[in-house]
Amino acid sequence: MCRNVIKAVLPLACLLILFSANTFAQMGAIQGKVVGEDGQPVQNAVVKIVRNDIKGNYQTKTNRRGEYFHAGLPAGRATNYTVTLEIGGKDVDFRQGVAVPLGEPIAVNFDLALKKKQEAAMAAGQITDDQTRGLSAQQREELEKAMKERASQLAKNKELSEAFNTGMEAMKANQFQAAVDAFTKASEVDPKQNAVWGQLAEAYSSLAQQKTGAEQQQILEKSLEAFQRAMELKPDDAAYHNNYALVLVRAKKLPEAQAALEKAAQLDPPNAGKYYYNLGAVMMNTGQMDAAGEAFKKAISLTPNYAAAWFQYGLYLVGKAQIAPDGKIQPPEGTREALQEYLKLEPAGSNAEQAKQILGSLDAAIETQYVNPDAKKRPGAKKK
Repeated sequence: MCRNVIKAVLPLACLLILFSANTFAQMGAIQGKVVGEDGQPVQNAVVKIVRNDIKGNYQTKTNRRGEYFHAGLPAGRATNYTVTLEIGGKDVDFRQGVAVPLGEPIAVNFDLALKKKQEAAMAAGQITDDQTRGLSAQQREELEKAMKERASQLAKNKELSEAFNTGMEAMKANQFQAAVDAFTKASEVDPKQNAVWGQLAEAYSSLAQQKTGAEQQQILEKSLEAFQRAMELKPDDAAYHNNYALVLVRAKKLPEAQAALEKAAQLDPPNAGKYYYNLGAVMMNTGQMDAAGEAFKKAISLTPNYAAAWFQYGLYLVGKAQIAPDGKIQPPEGTREALQEYLKLEPAGSNAEQAKQILGSLDAAIETQYVNPDAKKRPGAKKK
């Protein structure tokens, strides 16, 4: 019996030892040195280490030689840390995207003297002899690398700005193909600019209005693709979802359009009435009258002073009116109130005259008996 227990326990003990060894092996460390703007080591500087991929906060301080060390950090290629230097209660520098390797500590140094010279060089656009005086070969290399990266970024920003501005000017001039070309170039310079993709989508949408048939459909698809890229980069922008929906309608993708407009309303509650109004217009233009009526009603409930929504809701109700036996129009309940509310909100609005005419017609009788205009009139009775 005892021997059997030992046989069962030994594998478990080995497994625990292996597990402990693996756990220990997954730890790493960060070390470095902090040099002040005067070129001297900084003592008691606070080094804050924050893990980004999984919640974790660590902290240490520099010694009199300006050195710091922190072990016991979860390590591996998947780890991602931000290391921030704090001096005198203020954050003065940081490093992002630090991956702590297994085994040897990774070095994260802070040289504020070098940083100051880098900033001066970048502001001046060139490296001077004074800025390189006293720097080691490695520091010179870092300064030159920073300057090259800065120059590359400035050139990229200039090219992006020129392409984007060219596209905007083309849009103003209704030169939509030129706008598409310019915004496409801007998207290639920097694919991570949501504004570029949004404007490219609008340019394609406008260009599609100048085309017909299959060509128009192809351009609308490109507009939708550009809107999707914009929304990937900025998913909380309600305007993108709204404008995306309007293009979906033109591409005859009505369920997707409805979903996009509802998403816009969720993202931007203060303007939800406008998005539901747009949804109602979409539904009405495609013959889905009851769905349109519900959308206009929703727009009114969210924005009670939305005059256009009152008018469109009134039109929807008029469309459901019946003719009574006496020839009078019998509109559904709320029809008069909707049109009257519109006139109250916009007495001189663009639809005011039409609203008045509809209200007047609701009280008029409609001749329901057929009269043959060619029938001869019966002679009247002669007077005696």
